[in-house]
Amino acid sequence: MSADEKVAKELVETLKDGRTGFASAAEKLRDSDRPEVAATLERLSEQRAAFARDIVAMGHEYGDDVDKSGTVTAALHRGWLSLKDALTGDDASGVLGAAVTGEDHAVSEYDKALEDDLSEGFRSVVQQQRAAIVAARDEVKALQLTS
Repeated sequence: MSADEKVAKELVETLKDGRTGFASAAEKLRDSDRPEVAATLERLSEQRAAFARDIVAMGHEYGDDVDKSGTVTAALHRGWLSLKDALTGDDASGVLGAAVTGEDHAVSEYDKALEDDLSEGFRSVVQQQRAAIVAARDEVKALQLTS
């Protein structure tokens, strides 16, 4: 398995977690007094889905099937798992805090990916997505401060 394929599989799992986590958080806050926060979280969920599609499509171009079940590491350590506890309440700050934790995990997964010997084209995609995820994390942090 190439470094690109291994990293792609791990990132797709991380992105799926982020998509699901953001969608769950948005659902939880949709009927709250902060519907604009829910809309932001839904947009970020859609962004994660698009990022995963981009990586899967790139893998298919190289003949890799990177959309299969993730690695054991990804299955054992999901950055978004802390969201489960936060979603049991209606506290926007708690939900957003869990989202920040999930995004911190995603950034660390992208940092780890960039340590591998990736092809130039894939490295560029990973760097662009990492920058967007850092921006999203900062956006969610700002929302948390206003809740």
